[in-house]
Amino acid sequence: MTGLANASRRFGVDIRGKHAVVTGASSGIGLEIARHLASAGASLTLVARRKDRLDALAAELTAQHGVPAATLALDLGEPGSAARLFDATEGTSTAGAGKPVDIVVNNAGFGTHGRFVDIPWSKTAEQLQLNIVTLTESCHLFGKAMSSRGGGFILNVASIGAYLPTPHYATYTAGKAYVRNFTEALSWELGDSGVVATCLCPGPTETEFMDVAGHELKAWQKKFFMSAPDCARIGLDALFARKPNTVAGWNNRAMMFGLRFLPRRAMTWLAANTMAKGSS
Repeated sequence: MTGLANASRRFGVDIRGKHAVVTGASSGIGLEIARHLASAGASLTLVARRKDRLDALAAELTAQHGVPAATLALDLGEPGSAARLFDATEGTSTAGAGKPVDIVVNNAGFGTHGRFVDIPWSKTAEQLQLNIVTLTESCHLFGKAMSSRGGGFILNVASIGAYLPTPHYATYTAGKAYVRNFTEALSWELGDSGVVATCLCPGPTETEFMDVAGHELKAWQKKFFMSAPDCARIGLDALFARKPNTVAGWNNRAMMFGLRFLPRRAMTWLAANTMAKGSS
C-alpha cells in the first residue's frame, strides 16, 4: 500500500476507483499529484496544453498502477475553458457523459517576473484568466455538481506569495492571495454538503515555474527549494485531512509565522529583495 493510500484511509477516505481531474499535469506539482493519486488507485483525467507530455504520463500511470488515465489538451488561459473542461469530463457532451468527478486539482497557473507596467498587458490578462477566473469557474461548476451528489474534493494550488505583497510578481501573488481567501471561504460554505476545499500554498519548489516566469535565480535561493513530489504529498494529505489551507514545509510555515510581526512596508521590502533577479 502506498503512503498516500495509507494517508487517505487514515482520514477515512478510500480513493480507489475515484475519478480525479488534475490541471497543469504535464510537469511539476501537478504531475506529481497525478502520480500520487494513481498510486492510491484513482482514475485520472490529465489536463494541460502539452499533449505529448500528457500522453506519456497517462501511459506511465496505467502501466505502473493499472488505472485508467485519459488526457485532455486544453489551454486553460482562454475564456470559457473551465466550461469546456467540465463538459469534457462530466457535462452534457457525449465524451463527458457518465463520468462524475470526485477530485479536482486546480494546479495550472503561471507567473511573470518583472515590473507590472513593463509586462505586456496581454500576458497579464492571460495570467489573471488562468490563475483566477478559470480556477474560480472550475470550482463553481465542479463544486455545484459535487454538492448535489453529497461529496467531493477540491484542491486549489496557491503560493506562500499569498501571504505577502511581492514586487516583481505583483499580479501573481495578488492572485494567489485571492485563491487562498476564496478557497478558505469555499471550504466553509461547502462543508455541510460534504465537499472539501483545500488550498495548498507551496514555497519555492523544483518545477518549471521560474523558467516560465523568466526569473534567473541566485545561487543561494536554489538551496531552499522543496521537491515537487514532497509538495504534492503535503497538499493531498491536507486535502484528505479536510484542512482548508496548508503551507508546504516547516521552513515556509515558520517564515509565514514570523512575517506576522513585521510592518507591511518591511514585509514588502523583504519580498522585493528576495525576488530580485541575479545569479550571484
